[in-house]
Amino acid sequence: MFTYYLDLALRSLKRNKVLTALMVLAIAVGIGASMTTLTIVHLLSGDPLPGRSSVLFFPQLDPESPVSQGHTQPYPMMDYRSAVDLWSAHRADRQAIITSSSAKVRLPDSGQPPLMLGLLSTSADFFPMFDVPFQYGSGWSADDDAHRARVAVISAGLNQKLFGGADSVGRILRVRDTDVRIVGVLKPWRPTPLFYDPWSQNFSKTEDVFAPFTSSLEINQGNFQPYTCWHVPKDPRDMVHADCVWVWLWVELGSPAKVRDYARFLDHYADTQKAAGRFAVGSERVRLRDLMTWLTARGQVPDDVRLQAWLALAFLVICLFNAVGLLLAKFLRRSGEIGVRRALGASRGAIFAQCLVEAGVIGLLGGFFGWVLTLLGLWLVRHQPVDYAHLARLDTTMFLATFALAVCTSLLAGFIPALRASRVVPGWQLKAL
Repeated sequence: MFTYYLDLALRSLKRNKVLTALMVLAIAVGIGASMTTLTIVHLLSGDPLPGRSSVLFFPQLDPESPVSQGHTQPYPMMDYRSAVDLWSAHRADRQAIITSSSAKVRLPDSGQPPLMLGLLSTSADFFPMFDVPFQYGSGWSADDDAHRARVAVISAGLNQKLFGGADSVGRILRVRDTDVRIVGVLKPWRPTPLFYDPWSQNFSKTEDVFAPFTSSLEINQGNFQPYTCWHVPKDPRDMVHADCVWVWLWVELGSPAKVRDYARFLDHYADTQKAAGRFAVGSERVRLRDLMTWLTARGQVPDDVRLQAWLALAFLVICLFNAVGLLLAKFLRRSGEIGVRRALGASRGAIFAQCLVEAGVIGLLGGFFGWVLTLLGLWLVRHQPVDYAHLARLDTTMFLATFALAVCTSLLAGFIPALRASRVVPGWQLKAL
């Protein structure tokens, strides 16, 4: 029976090509606009580490008085002493202390001018915690952290630029005025979003040089910038002893019990520091969020993208009403044909099903052209000066969603016209004939 309805639908669509084209266009334009923005929202709000995000947590403490700046949430970073205290306590399965800065990097005796690159100062657990892929070598060890070793890991892009992509493990790299030994080279790695850094733009590229936190403080002293300070530093080059937040921490907790224990540890630490007079607030300003909760809290999807998505969905609703009107006009123009079919024994359900099949065919055609418009829209996004432009790609999930949305939209648009057509009174139409 479906094949018969499909044949009738195709014949009907061919009969009035202009009206068919208008209906397909109404669906396609609405689908193209909405799927472009929904694809961006889908990609921006995705899980950057599927399977691991639930065991990675971002702890926050707040040593500043709540009235001094009027903020109600702890800063996304900590002061140096708090971060080091938590990191040194080893209360998690793994913990990575992190800060970022810029540094001059070059090859010794190369004669080439230095490159100003991003330097991520962290600890050995950073690489296994975040499943960072290596092309050559590996990360450094906890002993390297403890002994302030002059070692580094570099990105695939920097390795290509300096060494032509060859295995550079063991080579020497000069970071500022210090020679460091390369122990690892990453594979191309650009986590989406850049979840581990709460300071940078959400979708910026990763740093090119990774070095131990302990040795970086000496190598790149004076180049670390604070997120904010509640007292003016005595020496702007000395962030270690400044009342500023500029360091952050990630921890890995493998079970709910460990999460509860670590939360209690954070509360106790904050209350102890408040009692000692170093913190203005205690455990009431402590936060421990898993990766996805933290991304939501920091506003992972930009507000302008959310607004565009709502506007596109509103436009799709307008297109839906246009399609309803066109389908209603089309079906009612065939009232005589429908009346004859009803007189010959076709039930209301059969007429309703036939009209819905026709609406579904229009939806498939609208989905195809909507898919083309979506690809065009994403191509335009990729050429916009936004840091998430490189993400504008249509994955399998959104490809299928494009057609599903188109068919559902067309069936929804066709429901009322099909219901109206199925209630045509055969006698009136036969008299009119």
